[in-house]
Amino acid sequence: MPTSTTTIRRARSYDLSTDILYRLLKLRVEVFVVEQGCAYPELDGRDLERETRHYWIEAGDDVICTLRLLEEHEAGVKTYRIGRLCTRPEYRGQGHTRRLLQAALAEVGSTPCRILAQTYLADMYSEYGFVPTGPDVVEDGIPHRPMERVATNR
Repeated sequence: MPTSTTTIRRARSYDLSTDILYRLLKLRVEVFVVEQGCAYPELDGRDLERETRHYWIEAGDDVICTLRLLEEHEAGVKTYRIGRLCTRPEYRGQGHTRRLLQAALAEVGSTPCRILAQTYLADMYSEYGFVPTGPDVVEDGIPHRPMERVATNR
């Protein structure tokens, strides 16, 4: 089990180096496309939107966990959307996913935040104030649950 010192990093899309962006995308493809067998449009254009924030954890030169935080504006109302949260298999069970989620939610503050959670992770997200907003759906062959975290004092 890896025991390297880990560091949380955060950058807006326009501050990412090509090397870091490549390593974030590589991890996401390794987890979602290869490990989970989901052929989906990973390069959806949202990673480079001006307001997109990327969080990741490094162990040495290795990106071991990543999360994408999108800022959205519907009818003039600002909300956030968390997605692309994944951890390298050999680093799972060590709290890295929760560390990144907490870091992103600290930035979100009391602003509403949405997630389309893989259903098996819905209980974890509920610990952070997310509640279901609709029925489960199957996306890319995997059951997901739409969830939202409304204004809180967390």
